[in-house]
Amino acid sequence: MFTLDERQRVQDRLIAAGRDDDRIVSGALTGSAALDGEDRWSDIDLALSVSAEADRSAVIAGWTERMYSEHGAIEQLDVIACSALYRVFLLPNLLQVDLSFWPEAEFGATGPKFRLLFGTATQRQETPPPAAAELAGFAWLYAVHARRCIGRERWWQAELMISDARNQVLALACLRHGLPTAQGRGMDDLPLETTERAEEAIVRSLEPAELDRALAALVDVLLLEIRWADSAMADRLASPLGQLPRDR
Repeated sequence: MFTLDERQRVQDRLIAAGRDDDRIVSGALTGSAALDGEDRWSDIDLALSVSAEADRSAVIAGWTERMYSEHGAIEQLDVIACSALYRVFLLPNLLQVDLSFWPEAEFGATGPKFRLLFGTATQRQETPPPAAAELAGFAWLYAVHARRCIGRERWWQAELMISDARNQVLALACLRHGLPTAQGRGMDDLPLETTERAEEAIVRSLEPAELDRALAALVDVLLLEIRWADSAMADRLASPLGQLPRDR
């Protein structure tokens, strides 16, 4: 496991490389480090603005080579978001390094976790949280799929659908409480009464009776949370969803 000193050394070297690269016009820390919120487990998140005159593919290829040759990266994963490429590297000591490469004209903060290190940034609108209707919609959709999976004796898929539905419900609760909704970041900060209700919808085995029990608990917490967001939707869903735990 990486040490704090190792993480700092890698971060400092990457920032220095960004300053020295004429093709990189701006750089910023994102993630927890942008707000001085790092802990023992934090990774490195560095956003880089690529000059409009530079070949962005060549820049990305060069920085990728740097991660392998200078920092010993062993694997990578690409994620496309907005107009940026996020290339996520894994080092042998389990340090994760997220480098995002942005077109110069679109480089700027998409949320509060953004600290400009050098260069300039454009004013961007923050990415809005998902709509309550979208989260609620996926929650009931997964719940209905869970019933079908149980009926088909697809036990593992049923467990997945129940878990996915529960996570949407918790994201809906996060939205209600003004907490981050993405990737479970706000779930541990929810009120205990909310998480205790959701805990009842955790599947504890793949036995049909247990899947039925977890689905029934899910429907209860799902309808309760949807009612906070849209009471009319909850009224429409109450009777159909109430049949799911019994209709097998």
